[in-house]
Amino acid sequence: MPPEPPLKLNQLAVVIPTLNERDGIRDLLLSLAPLRDQGAQIVVVDGESTDDTVARLGNEVDQVLVIPKGRARQMNAGAKATDAQWLWFLHADSRVTPMLITEIMQRCGDVRAWACCDVWIEGQSKGLKVIGLFMNLRSRLSGIATGDQGLLIHRQAFVSVGGFLEQPLMEDVAMSAALRRQFGRPQRFKRKLGTSGRRWEVGGLLRTQLRMWWVRWLYWRGVSPSVLAAQYRPEQKG
Repeated sequence: MPPEPPLKLNQLAVVIPTLNERDGIRDLLLSLAPLRDQGAQIVVVDGESTDDTVARLGNEVDQVLVIPKGRARQMNAGAKATDAQWLWFLHADSRVTPMLITEIMQRCGDVRAWACCDVWIEGQSKGLKVIGLFMNLRSRLSGIATGDQGLLIHRQAFVSVGGFLEQPLMEDVAMSAALRRQFGRPQRFKRKLGTSGRRWEVGGLLRTQLRMWWVRWLYWRGVSPSVLAAQYRPEQKG
C-alpha cells in the first residue's frame, strides 16, 4: 500500500504536453498510475500529433486537450483545464520511478512555491551520465530548472508570474527565472527524474550539448527565441 499522503492528491494535476509521442507515452502514464489512484489528475495536451499519440492514451488520463502545437501554449492550456492547486509539468519522455512517486506523495505539500528534480538521462552512452551530472550542477548553481527536471509549481505562484511565456523555445528557462525572482530558488526532491537521451544520441553527445549551451547563452544575451528557434530545432516531440 502507498503511504498516506500529507496532501490530498486531488489537489495535484500532472500536465503533459505531447507531440508525436506514440512510442513512449503509455509507459509514462502507467508510471503515474499510483498518483492517479490517490486522486491526482492526469492532463494530456496534444499539439495535433500526426501519429496516433491520442489513441494510445487509453483510460490512463482524466483530460485530453488537442490544440495547435507549442509546448508553452500546451502547458498553459493544461493548467487552465484543471483547478488543482499544484501543477506538475512533465515532458512526455520523462521517466518516473516508483521512489519518486512515493516522495511526491510524501513531500508535495511541503513545497512552498515551486520545486524540481535532478535528472538522470536514459541511454547507452556512458557520456550521458556525465552530461546529467553537469546539468544538475548547473541547475543547482544557477537556481534555474529546465522542463526535463519536472517543474512542480503552486497555482498561486504560476498565476503570479503569468504562466509560461508562449515563445517557441526556452519557455522553461523563462519560467524558472521568473519564479526565482519572486520566490527564490526551487526546492528539490531527493529522487531523480529520468529523461530520454534520444536528442544526444541522434545529434551526437558533444555536438548536441555544445549547441544547447550556445543557444542558452544567446538567449541570456537577449536574442529573440523566434530567431533562436529558426536556427535550433530540437526533435519535434512533446
